[in-house]
Amino acid sequence: MSSSPPSEDPALVRLVTSLAESARAAALTLATCGTAPKNRALAAIARLLTESTAEILAGNATDVAAARERGLAAAQIDRLTLTAPRLEALARSVEQVAALPDPVGEELAVWTRPNGLRLRKVRVPIGVIGIIYESRPNVTIDCAVLCLKSGNAAILRGGSESFHTNRALAGVIARGLAEAGLPAEAVQLIPTTDRAALNTLLKLDHLVQCLIPRGGESLIRFVVENSRIPVIKHYNGICSVYLDAQADAGLAESITVNAKVSRPGVCNAAEQLIVHADAAPALLPRVAGALAAKGVELCCDPRALALLAAKPGIRAEQLRAATPADFHTEFLGLVIAVRIVDSLEEAIATINRDGSGHTDVIVTSDEAAARRFQAAVDSSVVGWNASTRFNDGFEFGFGAEIGISTDRLHARGPMGLPELCSYKYLMDGAGQVRG
Repeated sequence: MSSSPPSEDPALVRLVTSLAESARAAALTLATCGTAPKNRALAAIARLLTESTAEILAGNATDVAAARERGLAAAQIDRLTLTAPRLEALARSVEQVAALPDPVGEELAVWTRPNGLRLRKVRVPIGVIGIIYESRPNVTIDCAVLCLKSGNAAILRGGSESFHTNRALAGVIARGLAEAGLPAEAVQLIPTTDRAALNTLLKLDHLVQCLIPRGGESLIRFVVENSRIPVIKHYNGICSVYLDAQADAGLAESITVNAKVSRPGVCNAAEQLIVHADAAPALLPRVAGALAAKGVELCCDPRALALLAAKPGIRAEQLRAATPADFHTEFLGLVIAVRIVDSLEEAIATINRDGSGHTDVIVTSDEAAARRFQAAVDSSVVGWNASTRFNDGFEFGFGAEIGISTDRLHARGPMGLPELCSYKYLMDGAGQVRG
């Protein structure tokens, strides 16, 4: 994506500004409507996703066919594709969001000052949230329902490759809102693929309170560099699996294979395999062989390459010397960078230097080593004996997620309902005045 925004089109400026103005009005309604109407809308959306399967899949088929004609990679087409089971899973995730506690109005703290002034810190919606995303149409539903449950209005700007799918999903959302008596403007899809519309949205800081971009690094950097609105984001997912000196071989194999292969085109897939030198001779050939059997290409540092060069079952084209760039790359495919380190501390330093702060895990039976790793690795999620693929709002019990943040302020890791809220202070007095 270009680093400079496209020129403005007056008609698009009016269109997007009008959407944001109506979203702001809807947000003020949602903020005080209570839990019941929001849950009714969510229940309707879940039901309509199932009832509208044929309509949604027809729109998706149009997008997938166009993606194939454009030569999109297999991982991109997988992210784009909806099926009846995936739609059913989306409907269940909406129901799970409806069943979650409403964060709006939750008291975070209550105290009384010596002068009798009573103060309460309570959760409130952020307001209008713009979500800018590529390829994955499930984001349309996930983000819409999380914003709705947390009392926020949402402006959705999906990618051109999923335009027909997103329009069908937005229609389902609008019908669900109408059934519950909530303003249709609470969730709006920008009805054009023109990039100039995004440029306009990025400037509406008087109407939109927060932006969450989801997609490739170029998209996210474009949003950050051109936005007047606060942005919550992660740039990429350079996630690591570290096999410690005391790693169980069975766990090392199953966790690494799952982290790399189960869905290689997503941000919580493992891109780096780091192995302790003491365990490497016995462990790395087994784990690398299991990866190779799944079609994974291994980009190895000199020690790992020497250890695997004569490994039966790894084809020559699956094994190559790593370049320096490989240790900073989000492959988003069946490729993994492999290196050997001499200590736990070297593994920690390597991850903190070369990773992206997203998700990193250690495989070990040594609890002290695991706790040291979890304390010292500076990432949004740090795991012990579990796949990186669990850094996901659904897997964390959030019902869904609106994104994963590697920022340090406000939100970090998978973002659920509480992270879509800010707070305000309520001050109750009995005539107190300040001297």
